[in-house]
Amino acid sequence: MTSPAMLADQGFLDIAPLRLEYRMIGPRPDTAPTIVMLHEGLGSVALWNSFPDAIAKATGAGVFAYSRAGYGKSPPGKMPRTTSFLDEEAREVLPRVLAAIGFRRGLLLGHSDGASIAAIYAGSIQDHRVRGLVLIAPHFFTEEKGLAEIRRAGKSFATGALRERLAPWHADVDAAFRSWNEPWLHPDFEKWDITEALGYIRVPILVVQGDEDQYGTLRQVEVVQEECFCPVETAILPGIRHVPYREAPDLTLKTVSAFINRLLRDHHEAELPAKSGIAAS
Repeated sequence: MTSPAMLADQGFLDIAPLRLEYRMIGPRPDTAPTIVMLHEGLGSVALWNSFPDAIAKATGAGVFAYSRAGYGKSPPGKMPRTTSFLDEEAREVLPRVLAAIGFRRGLLLGHSDGASIAAIYAGSIQDHRVRGLVLIAPHFFTEEKGLAEIRRAGKSFATGALRERLAPWHADVDAAFRSWNEPWLHPDFEKWDITEALGYIRVPILVVQGDEDQYGTLRQVEVVQEECFCPVETAILPGIRHVPYREAPDLTLKTVSAFINRLLRDHHEAELPAKSGIAAS
């Protein structure tokens, strides 16, 4: 396992057979809570832009962001992806990432597919180091609205427009797009639904979603409130689509950092010693 003190500001985590690009901002996991950021379906470390730096500055926590296999500078892993790729990432890859960085306590912050991964992890693995979740534009089940948008993205990529926009952000832009688009549009994925996992989450949750999100309706937010037994806070941002931290950066930062600070500081979570023991439910 990598020593937390030896984590460079950026580099690669080698967790065979994967080699994952990462950035680490602020204090290391052995000295402060860590916010682990899980990017969207076509995201990467670089596509978070300045949001990780802003979160680190606003909270005093360390921030760790990584590119999943096939995204950013991370070489592709198993291809083609199966329709279980989100579950596989949450149950098989994320635990190894947390172990590799010496994660002791903190939160998972996910956007879109990354939010789904965070929810699956928290709902299926009993990890007392995770103190809370920030879920931005999450997906818990498929909706025709979202599938239609993904189909439109496929057409745009095929014509070259979307491919051109994504190319600067991914070493293998074709692998990155296929890793996201193909599983979501597989006929079996229409039945994908992780709402059952929500009932097993035992930490506070903040859900942030734009009321004009083109990939999902506000039903995605409502189901969290209905299924979870843990505290749930919601922030519906007017006039915002699928990427609140780019479309409304100040409001998103204020909302997210206030939740994190309250959880880690006012509730003294940051002062608690890390608990050992992780068990799959």
